[in-house]
Amino acid sequence: WTFSALYSDTLKKMDPDHLVALVTEVIPSYSCLVFCPTKKNCENVAEMICKSLSKEYLKHKEKEKQEVIQNLKNVSGGNLCRVLRHTIPFGVAYHHSGLTSDERKLLEEAYSTGVLCLFTCTSTLAAGVNLPARRVILRAPYVAKEFLKRNQYKQMIGRAGRAGIDSVGESILILQEKDKQQVLQLISKPLENCYSHLVQEFTKGIQTLFLSLIGLKIATNLDDIYRFMSGTFFGVQQKVLLKEKSLWEITMESLRYLTEKGLLQKDTMCGSKEEFQNNFHITKLGRASFKGTIDLAYCDILYRDLKKGLEGLMLESLLHLIYLTTPYDMASQCDPDWMIYFRQFNQLSPAEQNVAALVGVSENFIGKKASGQAIRKKVDKNIVNRLYLSFILYTLLKETNIWSVSEKFNMPRGYIQSLLSAAAAFSSCVLHFCEELEEFWVYRALLGELTKKLTYCVKAELIPLMEVTGVLEGRARQLYNAGYKSLTHLANANPEVLIRTIDHLSRRQAKQIVSSAKMLLHEKAEALQEEVEELLRLPSDFPGLVASSTEKA
Repeated sequence: WTFSALYSDTLKKMDPDHLVALVTEVIPSYSCLVFCPTKKNCENVAEMICKSLSKEYLKHKEKEKQEVIQNLKNVSGGNLCRVLRHTIPFGVAYHHSGLTSDERKLLEEAYSTGVLCLFTCTSTLAAGVNLPARRVILRAPYVAKEFLKRNQYKQMIGRAGRAGIDSVGESILILQEKDKQQVLQLISKPLENCYSHLVQEFTKGIQTLFLSLIGLKIATNLDDIYRFMSGTFFGVQQKVLLKEKSLWEITMESLRYLTEKGLLQKDTMCGSKEEFQNNFHITKLGRASFKGTIDLAYCDILYRDLKKGLEGLMLESLLHLIYLTTPYDMASQCDPDWMIYFRQFNQLSPAEQNVAALVGVSENFIGKKASGQAIRKKVDKNIVNRLYLSFILYTLLKETNIWSVSEKFNMPRGYIQSLLSAAAAFSSCVLHFCEELEEFWVYRALLGELTKKLTYCVKAELIPLMEVTGVLEGRARQLYNAGYKSLTHLANANPEVLIRTIDHLSRRQAKQIVSSAKMLLHEKAEALQEEVEELLRLPSDFPGLVASSTEKA
């Protein structure tokens, strides 16, 4: 390449792979994707490329790029990532899970319309988002520290020259000498076989399937369940995947596990000694887990946590309730910063610190971890991690600003947002779980409110407005500041007045907001009416009523 020959010694040190030469052959006229092994590498490569680009790139679609920057600030409460502030004017951006969903959406739109011409991205972009390119460059044959699989490689290079969008596509893989043999195999070997994961993910697979089959009454006896299993993808592949066990043994083992866990109950049919005629029905705990779509690996832990919570539920703040609805699976992936943990703990009120003690995490333990001291007493790592995540969520609900919480806990804002979404979903699952178990009635109203707060994560006064279709946080704030502070206000609003009062609101949007508010208000009124009628209705088991009907008979 001509450009490569002009590389200075400094540029050769910064860019030994000649990435700048490879991308400048394509951009800004065409688009280019550079796949990097890690998130940090994406950001570093984007910055490195921009430092080497000429000022001419700044002039390409300059106005549109400024709009992208402004839109990013608008969706982030005035915040903008330092790296993106520097790279977007050159038409370059990084794309990975550290971005919030709003940021990702804006950047993807800008790339699709040609405002941005280069993405440095992780392998996740290859799997889901439809963003084709003239040239795809793989910075290394790795995803994190794992060597690329054939199907991942095909997904990535498949972004180049998409049919119906572009007539030409190129893919370039950069590798070191040590990886040469593996790469030769990678590009020549057939695709990996597709196997069933039904038994590999035991609690999420076969056992959840059986609980659903029995809960929905699709199959309730052993014979029907076995025949259903025989027709699954796993049933077809079973002899390849699990040679040491028969399909019958696997079916029996899973049903035994669900019965021992108290999720299913077995009834032998009267006069039948045949095992395959055993009938199963779902228990109360099983129905709660099924209705709440709770991962069966955690349903007994959740039951135990909720039961223990009833003994000393702290309602002075939301912290205890947030802890109970913090997703279990995210705790195992968490790696707390102990200094931050200790600092956040000390900022809690005495009542909030009691929540930590109640779940089994002491100030002494966190302090010793923060100072690097040895700890003799064993503490459950999952509980410690889960409490740390609940601190993040608690701070987020108080501050309602992902950026400030991201900075406070030194975590990517995309991760904070994923945690919030997962907690909102899990809170809703726990609510459905509690609705099926009479002993947990006290949690129902509390979890309903918490689920709303986690879903919207805004100041409490904005939540009723955000229930209306088409009203997100920014719009809710505009409406609230303009005096529309409730659902009733919006339902009775004049669309023409809304257009004049609210910035950047079209006539179509104004009409949609008003009609949606009216519909929602009507639904709430009907629900309240039904509740009133239910309260005023004479109970069927009323003593006098039962006696009089007996006399008539």
